[in-house]
Amino acid sequence: MERLTDISTIKDVMERHGFTFSKALGQNFLINPSVCPRMAEAAIGEHNQETSVGVLEIGPGIGVLTKELLQRADKVVAVELDKRLLPVLDETLGEFDNLKVVNADVLELDLHKLIAEEFDGMEVAVCANLPYYITSPVIMKLLEDRLPIRSITVMVQKEAAVRLCAEPGTRDSSAITVAVRYYCDPEMLFKVSSGSFMPAPKVDSAVIQLKLREPAVHPKNEETFFMVIKGAFAQRRKTVLNSLSSSLSLDKNAVRDILKAAAGVDENARAERLTLEDFANISDAVDDWSN
Repeated sequence: MERLTDISTIKDVMERHGFTFSKALGQNFLINPSVCPRMAEAAIGEHNQETSVGVLEIGPGIGVLTKELLQRADKVVAVELDKRLLPVLDETLGEFDNLKVVNADVLELDLHKLIAEEFDGMEVAVCANLPYYITSPVIMKLLEDRLPIRSITVMVQKEAAVRLCAEPGTRDSSAITVAVRYYCDPEMLFKVSSGSFMPAPKVDSAVIQLKLREPAVHPKNEETFFMVIKGAFAQRRKTVLNSLSSSLSLDKNAVRDILKAAAGVDENARAERLTLEDFANISDAVDDWSN
């Protein structure tokens, strides 16, 4: 089926299948024809021609991005939560034999098993137009599960894109900024206006790419490391001394000792000013203090 970004085509398909948009699922379908080809090109990018490329897509909608991926990748597995879209995808993408649609919640899927079963011997990339409300949970699941993937190319709310691509230690830094930088190198690729969607959301979006790599720092205990990050940003207007004292349930003097041991981290600094190395040093100092 051609012109999946055409409004009349979308309305016609929706009407035939009795489909209506779900606000609860954050459904907004792309009607800007230039966006998905750029996303697909970025997701698949340069690769070894001797190796097949598979793409895991999350939330295919009516298949606008999926179609572009199918034309470039050897195989696409699209995970769609809304079962009402399954017959729609059968119609819009019926011409392709390199597609598998999985009706499931990606947050509950065993993605290691899925990738092993569906992409054996392939280089794997993730590509998605993510609903705003699940952006952080999905990205963190993809990273924390340590999946055998090379990159994650996603469209997210522009504000979230800024946080995800910020440098730790800068004003836009947040807990997810630090967590993402631990696992990968993020890059803002391009912005997408709200008018590119149907129905149009109230905010603009942006496409970012996360290139997976080995962790940037090596704390003694990852659990403590992420606990410290979460605790430091829990009350981001407060100093790291006060935030960690509250979140870790420790006396301020104990936290002072920990911060001094952590390469002399300034107790009056706020979490957004700390680097990845600072958090690793604090994490190791917390473990040493606990033992």
